[in-house]
Amino acid sequence: MIKPVEDVLLVVDVQYDFMPGGALAVARGDEVVPVINRLARAFSHVVLTQDWHPRSHVSFAANHAGRAPFETMTLPYGEQVLWPVHCVQDTEGAALHRDLHVPQARLVVRKGHHEHVDSYSAFLEADRVTPTGLAGYLRDVGAQRIWLAGLATDYCVAWSALDAREAGFEVRVIEDACRAIDLNGSLARAWQDMDDAGVKRVSSQDITARETT
Repeated sequence: MIKPVEDVLLVVDVQYDFMPGGALAVARGDEVVPVINRLARAFSHVVLTQDWHPRSHVSFAANHAGRAPFETMTLPYGEQVLWPVHCVQDTEGAALHRDLHVPQARLVVRKGHHEHVDSYSAFLEADRVTPTGLAGYLRDVGAQRIWLAGLATDYCVAWSALDAREAGFEVRVIEDACRAIDLNGSLARAWQDMDDAGVKRVSSQDITARETT
């Protein structure tokens, strides 16, 4: 078992709308579920995130006349990709995947619930000033290293990884436990940003090796 105080597994947005056939499907997104289930056994401390949008959310293309999904527009807090309606509060699409088995998860961070600002990161809203409270929680429990898995690599995983580094944590992204959207080169840019910030790229096998040493 990885040391419970120092290491936290952060599982990002393993929800039906990001699965194949979902409203904002990530290719092969369902493949992360069994990988995360295996990984989670190595951690006594797991935190989950959940996209949790009101139907009127500002990031939905449907809420902007004449706009289509995957266009961008400038909002008061900066450039925003407009998404298909997804992960609406209390819908099946917003639910965590039923096969995700992480009974030791201690916290679920719901993000994107503010109508007028998007939230990719588990730590800060997209206005870059409104905190979710996760950084303070992790400091309070003595976390030092954050290990990330989930969806999608180039958006919510990457933004969470970068903000975790900014908050002073060591950060590792478990590459084979993530899948990407890769919109207009977003995956390559995300990895470059994470590399530049000192985020380490690891595989689930690295976790298994650590568990047995």
